[in-house]
Amino acid sequence: MSFAVAGDAYDRFMGRYSTELAPLMINFAAVGFGDRVLDVGCGPGALTARLAEQVGAAHVAAVDPSASFVDACHARVPGAVVRQAGIDRLPWPDDTFDAALSQLVLNFVPNAASGMTELNRVVRPGGLIAACTWEYGNGMEMLDAFWRAALSLDPDAPDEAGMPLRTADSLTDLWRRSGLDRIETEPLAVATTYADFDELWQPLTYGIGPAGGYCRSLAPDRQAALRAALFVELGAPSGPFSLSARASAVRGRTPGP
Repeated sequence: MSFAVAGDAYDRFMGRYSTELAPLMINFAAVGFGDRVLDVGCGPGALTARLAEQVGAAHVAAVDPSASFVDACHARVPGAVVRQAGIDRLPWPDDTFDAALSQLVLNFVPNAASGMTELNRVVRPGGLIAACTWEYGNGMEMLDAFWRAALSLDPDAPDEAGMPLRTADSLTDLWRRSGLDRIETEPLAVATTYADFDELWQPLTYGIGPAGGYCRSLAPDRQAALRAALFVELGAPSGPFSLSARASAVRGRTPGP
């Protein structure tokens, strides 16, 4: 699994969904103009860009462990502060931000509890921490179809349906264990349209994330078999088609006023 790819490659794979998700995430978090906001795991900057529109670029910071994503995000939102780092060691002092948002990231953090400790540190008392993750297994049509196709050929394929943070309950539990209060959850639903099947398939071969990493690891004949199985799984589309995706979102307040 890798996210060390160019920003435009990620945008063709998952960015088309995260761009649609970003305004919903911001509305859910209810951040406003002038709030100091951190985008954690910013990727190429889909959420960062919308945050800059909402609160002003000078009030936005972003962080990602991928150097290529940091470069892409900085180019996309030049007025924001964008740094390369992981969630477990954020390069800001205590109480720097009014809010921290994380979109489609927490399942790829080695230690989510440790990451939450860092978010609590850099967000002021009474500030907001919000995140969302895909509802793997039944809520993200593209990935669900991919893994059904993969499992039909390989029972040992590493299906993402086992991701630990994929439901409102699991996110609420993490937020509660992290000491947050006034916790609320909400489903966020988006959709995207592909011009044809190849527009969906090609980015899967870039090696991005668990699905892309698995696809790219296959020998050419097995990859071709997976392509054929996924085509059938999606109903053998002969032209444009749309897929939906649903994320679970959670928000809570850090202890304090």
